[in-house]
Amino acid sequence: MLKIRLGVAPGVGTGPAEFAGLAEQVEAAGVDSLWLSEIVYSSDVDPMIGMAHALARSSTLKVGTGVAILPGRNPVLVAKQLVTLAGLAPKRVLPVFGLLPARPEERALFPVPDGRRAAVFDESLTVLRLLLQQDDVHFDGEFFQLDGVTIGPRPAKRLDVWLGGAAPAALRRAGRLSDGWLGSFHTPDQARAARLQIQDAAAEAGREIEPDHFGLSLVLAPHGIPASLRATAERRNPGRPVTELIPTSWAEARRMIERHIDAGLTKFVIRPGYSGDYRKFLDEFVRELGPLQN
Repeated sequence: MLKIRLGVAPGVGTGPAEFAGLAEQVEAAGVDSLWLSEIVYSSDVDPMIGMAHALARSSTLKVGTGVAILPGRNPVLVAKQLVTLAGLAPKRVLPVFGLLPARPEERALFPVPDGRRAAVFDESLTVLRLLLQQDDVHFDGEFFQLDGVTIGPRPAKRLDVWLGGAAPAALRRAGRLSDGWLGSFHTPDQARAARLQIQDAAAEAGREIEPDHFGLSLVLAPHGIPASLRATAERRNPGRPVTELIPTSWAEARRMIERHIDAGLTKFVIRPGYSGDYRKFLDEFVRELGPLQN
C-alpha cells in the first residue's frame, strides 16, 4: 500500500515573528511535514533559513521547500546547505526545486545567460545530484566545472530531490533527473497525465521514480478566493475553472485530494490562502484531512 501523507504550509503573511513558533505548533498537531515557498518580495521567510529554524525547533517534523529556485544559484553551495541540514536533522529534509519563481518580477534575482535557463537547470541538477551521491566529484560542463570536489559528510541515505513544474519539458526533466514531483494548480486528470509523462520519461532514461513520490500542493480558500490567488490559478492553468483547482471548503479539499489519490498521487501540501488563526487551521486540518493518511 502506498503511503498517503499530508503536510502544511504557512498562511498568507507569515513573517519571521509569526514563523518563530510555527514548527512547534505543526509538530504538536501531529502533522507530517511543513513546506516553505520561495517568495522573495514578501514577508515570507527564506526557505533555506526557515528550514534550518524549523528543523532546529522540532524533533520529528519533516521540512521541505515547495518550491525553491535552483537555476541562478550555484549548485555546489546548494548541495552544501542540504547536506548540512541533513546531517543536523537526518531524514527530515525534503528539497523541491523549480525552474522559475512564482512571481515573474523576481526572475532577475536568479540570473542565468539569456535563453539558457532550462539548460542551466539541467546542469545544476546534475551537479547537485553528483555531490549528494559522491565524493571527489569531477565535472566539466557548459556552466559548471568541478575538479575533485567533496562537500563533506553525506547522509547515509542520499537525499531525494524533487521537482515542480507543469510544462512538458518540466515533466521530462522530472523523469530524467528527479526523485519525485510536486505539482500545483492541477486537476486530478491533469495530475494523472503528468505522473504518466514523468514515469515514461524516467523509463526512457533507464531509471524509475518510486510510485509514492508524486504529490500536489493545494491552496485552501474557505473564505472565498482572493483576486490575487484567482489570477495566479488562471495564469498557471488557463481555461480551467478556478474552483476545479482551489477548494473553497474542507469538504471540497477532501474530495479533491481523494480524486488525486485515485490519480496516483500520494503526497499533499495544504496551504491556507488566507491569514488568520493558524492554530485553528491546524486543528481543522487534522480533523478534516488527517483520516486520509494511512
